[in-house]
Amino acid sequence: MDFGKTTNLDTATLSLPPGHTFNARIWTDVTPAKQPNVFIGGPIWANKDYVGKVYPSTAKEKDFLHHYVRQFNTIELNLTHYQIPTPGMIDKWKAEAASVGTERNSVGTSFLYCPKFPQAISHERLLQGAENLTAEFVNAIFGLEEFLGMSFLQLPPMFGPDKWPVLERYLSDLPDDLDVAVEFRHPDWFKSAAIWGQTLERLHGLHRHTVITDVAGRRDVLHMGLSSPVLTLRFIANEGHPTDYTRTDDWIQRLKKWFDKGLQTAYLFVHGGGDNDTAPELIRYWVRQLNTHCGLNLREPILQPQVVQGSLF
Repeated sequence: MDFGKTTNLDTATLSLPPGHTFNARIWTDVTPAKQPNVFIGGPIWANKDYVGKVYPSTAKEKDFLHHYVRQFNTIELNLTHYQIPTPGMIDKWKAEAASVGTERNSVGTSFLYCPKFPQAISHERLLQGAENLTAEFVNAIFGLEEFLGMSFLQLPPMFGPDKWPVLERYLSDLPDDLDVAVEFRHPDWFKSAAIWGQTLERLHGLHRHTVITDVAGRRDVLHMGLSSPVLTLRFIANEGHPTDYTRTDDWIQRLKKWFDKGLQTAYLFVHGGGDNDTAPELIRYWVRQLNTHCGLNLREPILQPQVVQGSLF
């Protein structure tokens, strides 16, 4: 992922900002859950470097998803950003999720797919004149049934606050029972506290959610604003740099506070950076820290030790 990427981490400010003031409105309407729902995973399952580490050494590419759903309990489904899934794809995804049952986390919930809206809708048509495409996409992902988690709508960089009426109309026309989180990228959403606060309030009224993105080179999208007691976080790491882990530590403490205040569900998508080769190790660290500090009982991914060439001689 190149959005917000920086090559100079030594000068980057990576501390976690305070929560947005609108969050207090969210906490007044909820009661803290005894066991919040936490879903954590990466953005891809088709990574050959996971063979012998995340997947068995004998794993074939056609079986990568089969092994992925046994290691993690969600995925940021970027594939749908580039195509609307066919019925055959939906059937395969659903069958793989069903094959692992409901033992992936402490509250017994199933594996959930979190599909991204197609770029043909969000980036090419800018949410206008896309009724047929939207209906096709929504009908397709509804086919996932109980294995459908949060869907998210990534707005293109040129989609600013002046286009709010377009976004409002689009979100209003979506089915009420479709969970949708919106990722904002145009800087003008965040330059004015009034504009961003009003945006959170409007999303709250529409019963839609926000995406928070933690990436080193664009700290404005780390807005820390919630429009519901559901967090969708895209955490963009830097290929195993030490700051990946210190940033994670900050998030664990923030999540502990938010769970105590009433955060009901967290979708945590951890990108390793680059080819995502280091994402599994970082996800395992997230899971261990969540269990230790937040009293959860998430199953951590089991990673096989890497054999160093020549180490046996």
